Amino acid sequence: MVRGLVAGYGAAPVLRAIDLTVPAGTIAAVVGANGAGKTTLLRALSGMIRPAAGQVLLAGEDLRGTPVEQLVRRGMAHVPEGRGVISELTVDENLRLGGLWRRDRADAGRALDEVYQLFEPLARRRRHLGHQLSGGERQMLALGRALVGRPRLLLLDEPSLGLAPRVVARTMALLRQLRDRTGLTVLLVEQNVRSALAVADQGVVMSLGRVVIAAPAVQLRDDVDLRHAYLGF
Repeated sequence: MVRGLVAGYGAAPVLRAIDLTVPAGTIAAVVGANGAGKTTLLRALSGMIRPAAGQVLLAGEDLRGTPVEQLVRRGMAHVPEGRGVISELTVDENLRLGGLWRRDRADAGRALDEVYQLFEPLARRRRHLGHQLSGGERQMLALGRALVGRPRLLLLDEPSLGLAPRVVARTMALLRQLRDRTGLTVLLVEQNVRSALAVADQGVVMSLGRVVIAAPAVQLRDDVDLRHAYLGF
């Protein structure tokens, strides 16, 4: 998926020759301290910043340098930290934005219906404006908008930020459900390490812009020395 990726901001490199493989239909949790480069990794993959070197591979195709709108058409969706809900639009309008680019209007409509089935609170509040939603509902809306595009790869940045524990647990369970039902591949950046590793197939530990460990999530959860050394618990 990623080979030798170098990226940063201006002349300051943040990612230093990142190599990472996420098998299709799995969840990979990227964890590590603040400043490790986790969010920068997602931004480089999704075209928000331009990598200086390396490859970004999706289904064998190198997408480095591909415009953002073309990345979306090729099956990549990015839900950034802060969720990006447009406060002045209704729930329904926000969701429809996720499928505006799709030529198959009938399937876009079906995808919208599926999101409402998946997130029942959104169906009840489809005429409400974005700023009228709770934090949990805004997270559902941001995730639902990405799913309307039927992505193959979902990049998800800090979905638990500011949410109640029960909402976090529901969100994590939903990711596993989507993986099992649709074969969705998820690259999850998350500060709530326990929750992330509980739902993930693979755990990826980053430190100072490098991947220091990539291993089965259950191994990271169960290895006390690794947890103490890199994850702080």
